[in-house]
This record gives sequence, structure tokens and C-alpha cells, in this order.
Amino acid sequence: MAHSSTVWSLSDAKAGNRRQADALAHALGQPFRDWTLQPQAPWQWLAPRRWPGAGRAFGEDFARAAPPRLAIGCGRQAALATRLLRERGARAVQILDPRIATDHWDLVIAPEHDRLRGDNVISLLGSLHPVDDLWLAAARRDFDSFSALPGPRTALLLGGASAHARFDDALYESVLVQVEAIVRGEGGSLMATASRRTPASVRQHLRERLSALPGVVWRGEEDGANPYAGLLGWADRIVCTADSVNMISEAAATWAPVFVAGVERVDGRPRRFLASVLERGRVRPLDQAPDPYPVTPLRETARVAAQVQARLRW
Repeated sequence: MAHSSTVWSLSDAKAGNRRQADALAHALGQPFRDWTLQPQAPWQWLAPRRWPGAGRAFGEDFARAAPPRLAIGCGRQAALATRLLRERGARAVQILDPRIATDHWDLVIAPEHDRLRGDNVISLLGSLHPVDDLWLAAARRDFDSFSALPGPRTALLLGGASAHARFDDALYESVLVQVEAIVRGEGGSLMATASRRTPASVRQHLRERLSALPGVVWRGEEDGANPYAGLLGWADRIVCTADSVNMISEAAATWAPVFVAGVERVDGRPRRFLASVLERGRVRPLDQAPDPYPVTPLRETARVAAQVQARLRW
């Protein structure tokens, strides 16, 4: 079987899934092709189960393309795509628990809080991402204007409610009150950003409440490009809501102390992840005094990539 480009990174339209697949592909050190999958009915509901006709689930271009040597997928839709590509001769690595037997893939990479075990399973704490010293240096270069902000610089990362996070206006108000008091008390600056899941009313209140402080507040695309990378690169302290494993994993990969708000409002698998990073002392609850503490960055991507290389003899 002839192969196309060496590595494909496959995911649906969810930014968190693409970020994990791309991070692993990049860490393997070779150029890769991004595929944004657009599955057709009924496969968008059935994936990763392989029913008759699944070869056409992602359209003719995907069905006819020569497979890569290595297919890396993240998320349920990608799990069907990587499974199909393996049948066509590719090595297949699937990120996140596919919820079916793992022997349909060469390797499955799953967070510890999923409690997935198997001979071909690689476990990690949190999620895969690109944040390391080089990434942070590039972020500081790209947002060098933040160097002029008075220190200490507090980065505020706001997420939103989800199936496992019971957030309401009272939680956001509590976070904003605490962060405002911290910044005013220290005479430092604030760098704040919201996510797609942050309620519109909270994003508006974010600007109204915090715009008088030195720093930058990003509410959405109307404010230009998201300075998220710059916030991680320049932060002396990070405050974030407890809803997103990806967001906390990336914050914990920096050299800044991380304080998490709303832990008690999170349950299920994300709560198990929070318990792990709290127990390790890498993050602390925001209800504690947000004082500096010694930090060892939590970085799993390079370790996982090395295991993938070793197991696949890549």
C-alpha cells in the first residue's frame, strides 16, 4: 500500500481535540497534515463503531486518499477515522477513551482520570498540549508588549459550565471579586481571557468590572486575537476556573503558581483529575491565600511522545 504524507492529525471541529492531536504529532518531530473530519449521518452518531459502509463516513477525499504511515486522532469521530486508516495499512494512535475495545488501534492514549487500562494504553495526567519552554518563549516574543505591564502579573482564565461543572453567576462574581482585590492590593496587573463557554453576560461584566485595572481583558473575537498564549507566557500567577482539564493542564505546564476556582462544583472524571493535581501540589484552590510557591511544570506531552516512539519503533 502506497502512503501519503507521513503523519496525519485527525479531529472534529472541537478545538480541544485538535490541539491534543496536533500536540502529539508535533512532538514526534515530523511534518503532519491536519484533517478536520466532517462525518456524514449516521456515522456522526455511530462512531467509533464500524458498521457496513463506514469507509464512506468522511467523504470521497478521505476514502480515496493514500493512508499515512501514522494516523493520530482525538475524540470519538477521529476514533472511527483512525480505525479505518489502520485497516488500510496505517499505524493508528487514538487519544481519549474510545469507549470500545482498544485493540482496534495500535495505541490508545487516555488520561488517568478515565481509568482505562490495557497493554496498548498509555496513561497521562491531564491532557496533551504544546506548552513547554520553547512555546512559552515564543508566546512572550509574540506578546512582548505585556512585558511593560506592572508586576506581579495575574492571568485570569475563565471557562464555563458543562455536564460536569455547575457554574453560576455567583461563582464568577466571587472569582472577579477575589482577583480584583489581589491585583489592587499588590499594585500589579491583570491579564484576563474568556472561553467559548463563558456566558456572554459574564464576558461583558468582565470588562466593566476589571477595565480600570492595569492590563488587558479579552472577551471574544470583537477584541481581536485571543492573547491566551501571551497570558501563559507572561503570568507570574494564574487563576482559572476548574471546568476544563485542557485549560488547567496548560496552566500547570508553565512556571507560574496556579489557583483554581470552583473545584467543589465539579464532579465526575474532571474532579478526579483535579484531585490528582491538587494532591501533587501543582495547583491550589483559590480559597487559599494566592501566595507564590515552588513550581515544577506538569508536562506530559514529551513523555507520551517518547513512549509512542518506543512502542511503535517510530
